[in-house]
Amino acid sequence: MSPRPEVAAVSPPRSVPRGPARPDERALAPDLARGAMLLLIVLANTPWYLGSYDLPATAHPVDGAALDRVVRFVMIVAVDARSYPMFALLFGYGMVRLYDRQRAAGGGERAAAALVRRRNLWLLAFGFAHAALLFAGDILGAYGLAGLVLGGLLLRQTEPAVRLWAGLLGTLVAALFAFSAAAAVMALADPASAAGDAGPTAVQALLQVTFTDPDAATAMARRAVLWPLAAVAQALSLIIPAAVAVGMWAARHRVLERPARYRRLLVRVAVAGVGVGWLTGLPQALAHVGLLEVADPAYAALAGLATLGGPAGGVGYVAVFALFAARYNARAPRRMGRAAVTVLTAVGSRSLSCYLAQSLLCAPLLAAWGLGLGAHLGSAGMAGVAAAVWLLTAAAALALHQARRRGPAEALLRRLVYGRAV
Repeated sequence: MSPRPEVAAVSPPRSVPRGPARPDERALAPDLARGAMLLLIVLANTPWYLGSYDLPATAHPVDGAALDRVVRFVMIVAVDARSYPMFALLFGYGMVRLYDRQRAAGGGERAAAALVRRRNLWLLAFGFAHAALLFAGDILGAYGLAGLVLGGLLLRQTEPAVRLWAGLLGTLVAALFAFSAAAAVMALADPASAAGDAGPTAVQALLQVTFTDPDAATAMARRAVLWPLAAVAQALSLIIPAAVAVGMWAARHRVLERPARYRRLLVRVAVAGVGVGWLTGLPQALAHVGLLEVADPAYAALAGLATLGGPAGGVGYVAVFALFAARYNARAPRRMGRAAVTVLTAVGSRSLSCYLAQSLLCAPLLAAWGLGLGAHLGSAGMAGVAAAVWLLTAAAALALHQARRRGPAEALLRRLVYGRAV
């Protein structure tokens, strides 16, 4: 494996790793995107607490007031299956930048790769604890597993090799998208073949009991058993690996740290990505609110189309925030703009703590084994709870930012990964 040109001359290798990125080393665009992404994540996760599994491949109920239907429509078009690919891209980007910082500080290739591998292993441990204690839909395990595989394959490879892998995985996702689109068209064109009530999918059934079981110990045991299956399934789903690989390629060019240089690329990605993401979610949204009459199997096909269009939307969102960062850096921002950016970056730079805090706040409040309030809310009320949870975590992150302190989860992960020497 050939070393990267910009780090090939580093010598001699250091045995002690340098620490994580300092505040003055952090780029604006990734933290902005992470901060906003966490709002999308809590909006996407909380509908599972509603306990309604009327249609296949979704946690959204079908009844409710007009406002509930509007919320579901927006969620399906713009949020569901879009936030996690966005997170995966940023995860891949950060993994490469961590490796690069170690190499630039004098670390050897093997030592830098070992540090990244150790971080991914600890993310697996964090993910298991998160799932077992609080939330069955944990994503940390899948990212840790994808990071172990793709990090081992690509961190020490040349840029063309990373580009090849990103293109290959992206092509496979596109092929699945094409098959899903064809299945959706056939199901809509031949209603008789798609007639019937499909009911909840196997994944829905497995997840449902972790939210609706009133016994806390039983629910915890179910989540612990489900977690390894879910982590492996998500990591091998192609969507997460493809997004991680694209993030790794972008990090090789430092696209998010130099958004002005890559403005033309980012504009194209933003327009195409968000457009594809929203358009592919539109048929499912129309069907869900009753504006498009379909049977359950056809609805499942439309949901598959929306899910496979999600990576395009997630990548497009990242490009939008990168363009905003370029504009923000180039012009004197207004006071309100500065305040919003400060809050988003405070959350984004403490994304692990804020992500875990979301479950810490939501699970005891909404799950049946806790206070069980989720079963008494509609979609609009649940979206309000999600927004309130994000605001609480944002307030805590801002307080930590003003005190110049890391998030508690970041501090713990740093100690575990880097040790006491850093």
